[in-house]
Amino acid sequence: MNDHQPLSSPLLEAAVTELSRLPGLGRKTALRHALYLLRRDPEQAQALGQALIDMRLGIKYCSVCHNISETEICPLCSSPARDGSTICVVENVKDVMSIENTGQFRGLYHVLGGVISPIDGIGPDQLEIESLVERVKSGEIREVILALSATMEGETTDYYIYRKLSPMGVEVTQLARGVSVGNEIEYTDEITLGRSLLNRTPFGAAFRR
Repeated sequence: MNDHQPLSSPLLEAAVTELSRLPGLGRKTALRHALYLLRRDPEQAQALGQALIDMRLGIKYCSVCHNISETEICPLCSSPARDGSTICVVENVKDVMSIENTGQFRGLYHVLGGVISPIDGIGPDQLEIESLVERVKSGEIREVILALSATMEGETTDYYIYRKLSPMGVEVTQLARGVSVGNEIEYTDEITLGRSLLNRTPFGAAFRR
């Protein structure tokens, strides 16, 4: 139940209410940020507000890999310098940023938009798995790297994708276990993540023993 006392200014109250909707930003922190902006020049608040509006209206999702983009097809997918025969499958946009920061991967990406999690009501149909299958069906993809977090949900999603792709003859690999079990990709340091990419292993090896 929300039992906080309304602020004396309805305008400040409205600002705090909207700021507190952001994840990890409680009401007290939202109030602190709002009061900070009040002490700044009005132009600073205007610039912040305009930047957020421009971001929300100007950024879309790549029609190929589902990474964020300001164009229909993102710069990574349209770059002739990238290896179009290799796709790295990740959970979200932040994972793309993490892997790009390693400088160790020159292929393309596929952003699922989450992982399979029955407890949260997220099944394969809510993720960009079928669009991944369609990309592989094109015949141009030789390797799919599964770079999902080493959690139960991530490994469930890995296995589901492996089962979908294995009849297609494409090589399916996974990150080497430099990424600890239970860790999410975005919190893994760049050196460890880079080595895990370079030392990736065939995903199905354990199932063929």
